[in-house]
Amino acid sequence: MDPELEAFLPLLPRQDLDDPVAARERYSAYAATKPAPDITGIEVEDRTVPGDPAVPVRVYRPLQARGAVVWLHGGGHVMGDLDTEHPWAGRVAAASGAVVVSVGYRLAPEHPFPAALEDACATLRWTAGHADELGVDPARIAVGGHSAGGNLAAAVALWSRDHQGPPICFQLLNEAGLDDRMETWSARHFTDTPWSTRATVATAWRHYLGDRTATPYAAPARAADLSGLPPAYIATAEFDPNRDEDIAYAQRLLQSGVSVELHQWPGTFHGSQSILSAEVSQRQIAKVGDALRRALAG
Repeated sequence: MDPELEAFLPLLPRQDLDDPVAARERYSAYAATKPAPDITGIEVEDRTVPGDPAVPVRVYRPLQARGAVVWLHGGGHVMGDLDTEHPWAGRVAAASGAVVVSVGYRLAPEHPFPAALEDACATLRWTAGHADELGVDPARIAVGGHSAGGNLAAAVALWSRDHQGPPICFQLLNEAGLDDRMETWSARHFTDTPWSTRATVATAWRHYLGDRTATPYAAPARAADLSGLPPAYIATAEFDPNRDEDIAYAQRLLQSGVSVELHQWPGTFHGSQSILSAEVSQRQIAKVGDALRRALAG
């Protein structure tokens, strides 16, 4: 493990999703310890995507932005909101120069699949419909997210392809959870890795799916056909149960004719880029911003 990251292991909060309410409190407390992002020159506004239910979003609008990304937070589909995602979303906007529409989607287990996906798709439609107001080209809209948010980003890309939704020019999947079957080497063997283990991933899937059978829109790795999807940036952490399913998804996208940039970050673990002082975390965040900047430049 990267020594800069390893030094912080004793300070990480316990990750236990069996009690979602307590997990959310720990997650919020940890997020509150993170330094605020530098959003100089970025307008930040809370908006609402109309619907039943309405979806809260937070819009980060850098000066002279040319594209937008519908950004979906992590937290195993169980934790997270617009406030816990503020450190991430603000940095993504600053690093990419893109309008970031951060989505406060509904959480499981109170709202299992497909609630979060419905909120994400509604936000994509709203972003495309408000492109002029946001000051972006409607042909330059991406989807992206971390962990559970990466799952939703991949699912939105599938949904938009299959239902003639708003065009998506790019998908950014950061340490995404894509396969509920958990049959890869990393999913089977990483039982004591920091922050995310086989047990926590299994609990997250149980909360998210409820009593439903997984479909490709819930677990994108189950999709039989990946052709016609937008180009992708996929990033994985070495010590992460999700690692191998993300690499496999990247390979399948390539084999389906989809352009992919794949980064496997050595010495890292799931969510370790929140340790902002580590040099590898700074490089990870910079690469996310660079990938979005290049994809949305046209």
